[in-house]
Amino acid sequence: KCYAYLSYLWWKEPFPQAQIEFVNAGIGATTSQFAVARVEEDLLAYKPDVVFIEFTVNDDANEHFKETYEGLLRKVYGHETAPAVITLQNAFYHDGVCAETIHTPVAKYYDLPIVSFKKAVVERVMAGEIVESDITPDHLHPNDKGHALLAEVVKYYLDLVYAELDVEEILTPMKDACLTANRYEASVRLRNKNLPIKASEGFLADTSVQEHISHIFKNGWEVTKEGSYLEFDIEASCLGIQYRRTMQHPAPSMKVFVDGEEKTVLNGEFDETWGDLIALETIFENDDRQLHHIRLQLIKTHEDDKLPFYLVSVLVS
Repeated sequence: KCYAYLSYLWWKEPFPQAQIEFVNAGIGATTSQFAVARVEEDLLAYKPDVVFIEFTVNDDANEHFKETYEGLLRKVYGHETAPAVITLQNAFYHDGVCAETIHTPVAKYYDLPIVSFKKAVVERVMAGEIVESDITPDHLHPNDKGHALLAEVVKYYLDLVYAELDVEEILTPMKDACLTANRYEASVRLRNKNLPIKASEGFLADTSVQEHISHIFKNGWEVTKEGSYLEFDIEASCLGIQYRRTMQHPAPSMKVFVDGEEKTVLNGEFDETWGDLIALETIFENDDRQLHHIRLQLIKTHEDDKLPFYLVSVLVS
């Protein structure tokens, strides 16, 4: 009953003889920074003809996510199957907060259509025309009625496109020049099967099968012993570390060192109540791509830790 699946059903009526496959590559509570690193494996491998992209709620309205969002759009729009790309924009229903201000210029720069749930639904909620509690229980996630309403917005746009199929359209080629530094278009995701480890102690590779992309804590490493470490050399301009933050307190913490210098501490505790988070910490963003030595070291554990520290993956661009 989600709006993505309901939007897929629209295609059945005008094209009853077509074989149409629906792929939902969305993962909750994640950003375009994660998406650009996984899109080839989780979406483009299916050789899509039409792709809907929506990250206006989970991305923040800053230059970092403007760059990761542009990298994602370029990677999808420039794929060998030349898919049609439709950008979607959602927002928090009670205050309209979203990353529209940084996503819209990118979509318009590449002449990609924008279907705005914010303008069609959220602004009507804020104006009192739609009762918020009728369509969402928490200011953000739609209930069944809310999903149906969002799907109607998508279907309305598709109806407009379908009505003009006999109009010759000049396709816009991929632009060479970028709006941002575009360091993330070439982003890749490294896990326990392909991270080039130089030295390690106490990092246990998780070899259990990942049956679905939503099973997010897979193909990484579990770490329980304080002082455990993992080292690798990587050539990169940008580096991100994904790890689990759990609601089950207490939880371990890990330090990240780059070229011998301490950069940050990854706190395994999560203070929300809706579930464990696949957190993504940007370790560095540099203009030049250089070789760096990375060391991860478990620095703090507790006798009553409910879960081990879980290192999910390394994102490199």
